[in-house]
Amino acid sequence: MADRRPIYGGVGGGSHPIADLLRQLQTHVPTSGQLFGFLALFISGGILLFLTGVTVTASVLGFIAFLPLIILSSPIWVPMVFLLGMFLAVGGSVVAVVAVVTWTYRYLRGMHPVGSGQVDYARARIYDTAAHVQVYARDYGGYLQSKVKDAAPGA
Repeated sequence: MADRRPIYGGVGGGSHPIADLLRQLQTHVPTSGQLFGFLALFISGGILLFLTGVTVTASVLGFIAFLPLIILSSPIWVPMVFLLGMFLAVGGSVVAVVAVVTWTYRYLRGMHPVGSGQVDYARARIYDTAAHVQVYARDYGGYLQSKVKDAAPGA
């Protein structure tokens, strides 16, 4: 039977892909700056991976150690968290309403707050579109209605 090895598009003319990779690596010799960068990347990545493991382990052990205290004190902190969340939600809504009212007041007084140019442009576009629709309806409205009557004579 014929040899049915896959053809890898390497530089070795159909030889093994690992041999092709090694030949390509031999032709590219890294500079000292590249070696130093790889070494720094390897060391900092290892340190960060180690710190991630320590952090996760400490968090899990701390959660296990404090679980009885968390369960016993939950009648106190669950309502507190709920009240704090409601306070932040209401406070954020009040801040948003005050910001909108202030912007609207400044806009209507002609003080040109940030974004007023975009509002003016949108208002002009809406007015232009409405005017074009009005002219179109005036000029072609009778024509369109006669076509509707032709299409549905009983209507």
